[in-house]
Amino acid sequence: MDRVRIGVVGAGGIAQVEHVPNLLRLPALFDLKGVCDPSRTARDFIAGRYGIAVFESIDQLLEQPLDAILVASPDALHKEHVLAGLGHGLHVFCEKPLCYGAADIAELAAARDAAGCVLQVGYMKRFDPSYEAALASLPGSSKTLRHISVEVSDPDAWPFVRHHEWQRGQDIPTQLIDEVAAKQRHQVQRAVGLSLDPLSYRGFCGAYASAIVHDVNAVHGLLDALHIPEGQVVGAQLYAGGDGGHGSVRLLDGQALWTMTHLTVPQLPYYSERISLIFDDAALELEFPSPYLNHQATRLTIRTGDGHKLHSRDINSGYAEAFVEELKGFWSAIRESAPVRNTAEQAARDMTLLCGLAHWHAAHTTPAKTGALS
Repeated sequence: MDRVRIGVVGAGGIAQVEHVPNLLRLPALFDLKGVCDPSRTARDFIAGRYGIAVFESIDQLLEQPLDAILVASPDALHKEHVLAGLGHGLHVFCEKPLCYGAADIAELAAARDAAGCVLQVGYMKRFDPSYEAALASLPGSSKTLRHISVEVSDPDAWPFVRHHEWQRGQDIPTQLIDEVAAKQRHQVQRAVGLSLDPLSYRGFCGAYASAIVHDVNAVHGLLDALHIPEGQVVGAQLYAGGDGGHGSVRLLDGQALWTMTHLTVPQLPYYSERISLIFDDAALELEFPSPYLNHQATRLTIRTGDGHKLHSRDINSGYAEAFVEELKGFWSAIRESAPVRNTAEQAARDMTLLCGLAHWHAAHTTPAKTGALS
């Protein structure tokens, strides 16, 4: 096969636990040329653990012979790193969120088109075998849908990565941290179009843009399969000090409602994530394991009614790892011209909805006394 020469931008947890080892597990598809990160601790770990080249800056990485880059840097750096890759004529895989706002994503899409390159967003749930089975097994239609529910309780990654070999980079220069924080504030302001109080800002960047965005993208895929158009935001709340994010979207002129909640519970080592669709006489439920528990099957259950009888059917489509399958999809889009799954345009739709939730929350919530972040 025609291997893709690839470099990884950013050596944080997602790169160390998933992307670097997964790329190395696909030697027939990818030739990993190096990883860049400003943390010497992270670079030394990557070099020692995997014996691959490491670089301090993306400019040094881009001097290598590459066909593509995988962007796993902090969220506020995604835009500039994607543009750098496309500017060098490279295909780009970028972790979510691609950017905070649709306007910035539109710039990336234009750069993608000008370069004639692939740009794929890291929504791995679209490659989950059970999610794919759900798309093919929907037990109802747009005429019978009544409710969609997303419920996530998440301690963050710590209980699920302790068995992995990885090293947190805690030696980033303070000046660089401050610069990234300033870029994040500017990008969020540009995306949302208003100043957010500290709780709302933290909730937007975390509960919305970094967490429930995965489920928003997955639900959008299910809505597309049902041929259901965009809905209307009718409720939102950022709460629990920014650890919680909630939203409500009116679908089909009020025939159905989509509710979503993501809550980080940092001291409880328990993970629960469910997407449920309720139809007139049927229901579909996806129950996802923690993303870091690789090769754990997502449970897909379909329930139908027959008078007083309830029929429940569990569908197991295998144990393929979504983090690996999305890399295969990236390779296929590059080398076989396969359709890109998870496009910039889809990411823009996801972030437009989340920005709409932030707007609704801001319009219906008294600003915190601590002031706004601009």
